[in-house]
Order: sequence, then structure tokens, then C-alpha cells
Amino acid sequence: MPKDPDQRAEGAGPFTTRLTWHPPGGGTAVWESRLARRRGLLAVHPPGAAIARHIRADATGVARLRRLNAIAATAFVIGGALFAAGAGVAQFGSGDATTCASIYFAGGVFFSTGGYVSLLQVVNAPRHVPGGEGALVTGRWRWWSYEPRRLGWLSVFVLFTGTLVFAVDLLDSFLQGLNVQQVNRLIWAPDVVGCALFLISGHLALAEICHGRFCWRRRDLGWWIVVVNQLGSVLFMVSALAAYTRPATGSLVNADIANWGTLVGALCFSLGGFLQYAERP
Repeated sequence: MPKDPDQRAEGAGPFTTRLTWHPPGGGTAVWESRLARRRGLLAVHPPGAAIARHIRADATGVARLRRLNAIAATAFVIGGALFAAGAGVAQFGSGDATTCASIYFAGGVFFSTGGYVSLLQVVNAPRHVPGGEGALVTGRWRWWSYEPRRLGWLSVFVLFTGTLVFAVDLLDSFLQGLNVQQVNRLIWAPDVVGCALFLISGHLALAEICHGRFCWRRRDLGWWIVVVNQLGSVLFMVSALAAYTRPATGSLVNADIANWGTLVGALCFSLGGFLQYAERP
């Protein structure tokens, strides 16, 4: 963002997540990273008004965001449901290892799809044009961009990377005849790395929506989505740690915690997907 003495920038570290300035007609205009990229909105508070009005992106940008939001939300709802089903099969013994692996792999495909479409949301979101009251301009369609200085992009990119790492774990789970060391190296280690990436992504998303500070925003739907998904990431990590195979005994640290952590964590992601339907332009 260009520097302007009349602008007040807020954010986390080097990342700008909110800009506030005074338009020529008076009042205050506010651009927020998540609100702009997820809902295509920019807030303007007219002089003396208690309630802000919103400047919306153009029709092309709004339609694009709605379509991508619906696809991503659906992918996370289905992916979470499949992971929960796989954990239920594992916990209650209603299927063999191949059945569980197949259900998890199908869920992983939907998670990766949701992660990539979420990245497309960031890449193709309307961009803020400084000056005057400000505007949100929709650019040309892109399948990829590299924008590590945007906190929203970084959060979603780390999430998508985590889903790809999970894919390695899920593919390796089909391998037969592995010894304990191979199981921990090929299946458990990628699982833990994927969970760590999910946690990092969630932390970055919280930093974006809270502008680098701790915040409690119970009336903000976006905040609830981030918090629910981060809870799912925490439960996934607990599950992954409990799924470590002890070399001495060949048994998991705690199979019940591993299965229930995955089941409840996956339901959190499904819930986050349902909530995301409402966070649309």
C-alpha cells in the first residue's frame, strides 16, 4: 500500500490488515483485509453517522467471490464429514484399515480442493485503490500469484500447503507391510507437519482479523469461522501426537484420543464450512 500521511495503518508485524483515512467529503473510510477479500466490502462512516455504509466491489467481483466462497465452503463441509466418518470407522471397528484409508483419502481430496479454492479467493479478490473514498477494483482472473506480503494470502497458502502434506500421509497409509519406523516416518511425520501448518495458518488468520492483537469479536462471523477452524487444527494436532507408534510395543500412544481428536476436529472444519456459506458478498 502507498504511504499517505492521512492514512492510519494497522496490522501484525510488517503486514497491513486495516487502513483508516478521511475522505474529501468528511467522515472516515476503513479498509479491512478480510472484509474486502471475503465479502468485497469497504466501510465508510459519513460525518456524524453512527452506522457505516459499505462500498461494494463491482458485479463481476461480487459474483466471482460468491462462486468461489460456495465451492470452498462445500469442499470443507464434505471433507470434514469424510474425515469424521473415517475416524468413526476406526474408533468403532466397523471397517478395516483400507476402508479407513479410503475414506480419509476422499476427505483429503476435498480438503485440498477447499484449500486451493480459498487461495483463488485471495488471488482474485477485489483490490483496494487508495484516494478519495477508496474503491475495490476487480482485476483479471488468475490461477496463481505469489504475494507473501499479504497476510491473508500467506495464511491461505500455508493452509493449502498443509492439505498437500496431508495428501502424502494419506497416500502412504495405503502401503502394506511397513515396520514401526516406516510407519512413523512415512505416515505419522507428514501428519504432524500438516497439522503444524494448519495451526500456523489459523494463527495468521487470527492475526489478520484481529489486526495483530488479541480480540474477542463475538458478533463477527469471520472471527467465529477462524476460531472454529483453529480449534479443529488444535484437535488434529492432539490426534496426530496421540497416533505416534511406540517402537517398543508397536502400539499407538493413545488410539482413542487419536480417533476422537480427528473426529471432533473434522466436525469443527465442517462447521466452519457451514458458517462460511454466510460469509459471502
